[in-house]
Amino acid sequence: DLSSRRAGPGRVPAAAVPAMGVCGGPAVRVLVLAAAWALGGGQVRYSVPEEAKAGTVVGRLAQDLGLEAGEAEARRLRLVAQGRRASVEVSGASGALVVSSRLDREELCGKSAPCALRLEVLVERPLRVFHVELEVTDINDNAPLFPAARRNLSLSENSPPGSRFPLEGASDADIGANAQLSYTLSPSEHFRIEEENSNSRMKSLFLVLAKALDRETVPVHRLVLTASDGGRPSLTGTMELVVSVLDANDNAPQFNQSVYNVLLPEDAFAGTLVTRVSATDPDVGSNRDVTYAIETFVPPSASDVFSIDAKIGEVTLTGALDFETVNFYELHVKATDKGTPPLSGHCKVVVEVLDVNDNAPEVWVTSLSVPVAEDAPVGTVVALLSVSDRDSGANGRVRCAVWPAAPFGLVATFAGSYSLVLREALDRERVSEYEVEVRAEDGGAPPLRARRGVRVPVSDVNDNAPAFAQAVYTVLARENNAAGAELARLWARDPDEAGNGRVSYSVWEGGGGGAAAGGGWRAASSYVSVDAESGRLWALQPLDYEEVQVLQFEVRAVDAGEPPLCGNATVQLFVVDENDNAPALLPAVVAKIRAVDADSGYNAWLRYELWEPRGKGPFRVGLYSGEVSTARALEEADGPRQRLVIVVRDHGEPARSATATLSVSLVEGAEAALAAGGPAAAAAAAAATTNVWLVVAICAVSSLFLLAVVLYGASRWAPRAAVLSGPGPATLVCASEVGSWSYSQRQSRSLCVADGAGKSDLMVFSPNFPPPPGPAAKETQPEPPALLDTVSGPPSFPLSLLPSLLPPSLPPSLCRLSCSKSLVILLAFSETLGGLLSSYLVRRGGHPQNIHSVGEPYISAKLNEILCFLPWCHKSYVFDWQ
Repeated sequence: DLSSRRAGPGRVPAAAVPAMGVCGGPAVRVLVLAAAWALGGGQVRYSVPEEAKAGTVVGRLAQDLGLEAGEAEARRLRLVAQGRRASVEVSGASGALVVSSRLDREELCGKSAPCALRLEVLVERPLRVFHVELEVTDINDNAPLFPAARRNLSLSENSPPGSRFPLEGASDADIGANAQLSYTLSPSEHFRIEEENSNSRMKSLFLVLAKALDRETVPVHRLVLTASDGGRPSLTGTMELVVSVLDANDNAPQFNQSVYNVLLPEDAFAGTLVTRVSATDPDVGSNRDVTYAIETFVPPSASDVFSIDAKIGEVTLTGALDFETVNFYELHVKATDKGTPPLSGHCKVVVEVLDVNDNAPEVWVTSLSVPVAEDAPVGTVVALLSVSDRDSGANGRVRCAVWPAAPFGLVATFAGSYSLVLREALDRERVSEYEVEVRAEDGGAPPLRARRGVRVPVSDVNDNAPAFAQAVYTVLARENNAAGAELARLWARDPDEAGNGRVSYSVWEGGGGGAAAGGGWRAASSYVSVDAESGRLWALQPLDYEEVQVLQFEVRAVDAGEPPLCGNATVQLFVVDENDNAPALLPAVVAKIRAVDADSGYNAWLRYELWEPRGKGPFRVGLYSGEVSTARALEEADGPRQRLVIVVRDHGEPARSATATLSVSLVEGAEAALAAGGPAAAAAAAAATTNVWLVVAICAVSSLFLLAVVLYGASRWAPRAAVLSGPGPATLVCASEVGSWSYSQRQSRSLCVADGAGKSDLMVFSPNFPPPPGPAAKETQPEPPALLDTVSGPPSFPLSLLPSLLPPSLPPSLCRLSCSKSLVILLAFSETLGGLLSSYLVRRGGHPQNIHSVGEPYISAKLNEILCFLPWCHKSYVFDWQ
């Protein structure tokens, strides 16, 4: 009984042994093994598909070799390498033949069929060799492959239908049915694919033209050729076929227009582009290159007027056009390609010549009357003009205008003639010469214009009087100036020219200018003079502030025209004081030193110093009051008599001084009481009554002062009066920092000093202009009420320059005033009230300076402040309070 053992699919029987009974002993078992080994020279065959996974069991090799379980590992069953990788191995435990790595039939055997691998298997104890054959079967794991992904073909567009073009087919690495290929072509109305069997192993493949080609319609055809194998599932491969259609000269050039219409003006210059013709040929290469030419000219003379560029087809003007000679041209143009044979296309160019306005108007000046006097009347004819245009019709109609439109205009006299006339009054000082432009324009489209310039100078007449830059000149001059010193420069402008604008200067005696000096009146020409040509104002003699403080006069400027014209300016010359007078001592009052200085301002501000004795003496003197008082309690050691030397200095540069000696006798207390006890009670009673009236007077004066301030504020908004232009009644001058108020013909100065809390005030009152002497002055001297009505305005004083002349401690409360008539009336009334108060105080208590013995410091300070603002006649009052 024989049994067959198989290791796997396709296994071939390895040995046939008789069936033995189970009761056979060891001897029977040995016989079986011996028979198996005797058959070992046989061959075991297996088959496995390619690409089987690693670990796949190919066959039970140990069992097929007749080995018992466990013998494969004990006898070291293994494969012997034969030079190339087998991709299979023997499992040591089971003795099975398994796949160890990727099996690729194409890699192992290529196109060979069948693909069989021969293996040698060894076992030991005893050593035996077995041959195993492993067949790797094919699967469809390779798609068809073309030699290239794209194939470029070039076919002529005149190729006939049915033409065949060979192609290279695809290849498949598989074998058998997996390598059987079939081809298909993407849809195309022009191409199809054909296969042809030949004696060779591969089929012949052809691309067949099914329909005629037209490059101008489709220049390039893109097709896709697909190859499919016979596997299940089928695999495919593709190749792109790019078929370029080659051109043939089968198209003639064609113009984009059959007729080109052109409108050309007759003034077009040579080289002007008339038009550009364009012909296209759908062919390519030399078949599409086009050249242009003019075949026929109508009229024939047009051959000298027009030409065409053979390459780009531009028709240009080569000669002059004249509408009056030829107004219509016709050109026949031909376009030819460079194919073989050449083909041609035709068109026509029609040129219509347009008439243009090619003649500009012409303007001539036939007569000119210049220069024109600036006082010429309106309507004066300046020039005659003639205008013409050689064109006809609307192109020959001319319109004329003048620019600028003023002060001249055009008046048409008859056809083509115009007059240039004066329309407005002239002013040479504003415009001395006119550039007049006559503009002519015809009625053409576009219109042409012509211009003609006419220069019209304007002659001068003496119509402008000299004018000073200022109506009033304020001049400061220090006293003691040198004779001939320049005080100022005056300048008057006359816009006329030549002699009409030449100005001469003089001091006008008819203006009444002058000053009071030495009790009489002196004309201004005795103090100053003006240079006739330069206007330089210079002093004829040194000025003395103590003689004249303000000098007012007029300067006249006269031109040299016919008739001559003149202008005036007022000059106010303020003499600035210098410290040229030393203080003069007055007789001493008991325990008080009084001194006056003939100077004014800072130069008259006095201070008192105790010169002897020096050191800690028992007496002291007020710095500005001059009052001598005790500095401490008297002692017996001081002695019975004291000799005091007091120095009085002003604040001028350089400072001047004077000295006074005061002898003081000391008496016993009983004698002093006896001397003072009698009148003390009477003085106290008189002081009480005086204080009551003093308070009433202060309140009244303060109310008037506040009213004056309100009226001043209102006058600031009223129109300013004219500047005083001549001599006459007294003119009120109000100044702040300098403190100079002139209100009468008498010279009066008042120095007000108030000691207390480190404050001192200074105010100086100075006179204005007295009237000139003589009968004329008396006739014009008005009564006091009328004097107030004749005040026309205050003279202007350069207040900004005066702070340098005053002590820095002057209070800013002294305001700058422009005195009006109402203010003058109010101040006159306050003067009257002040005089009454002064008389009352004198009757009640003697002199106002004795008021310091009664009253309160506050009231005395207010009185002192008010009295400093009031024009107190010619007296000087000093109120000092400790």
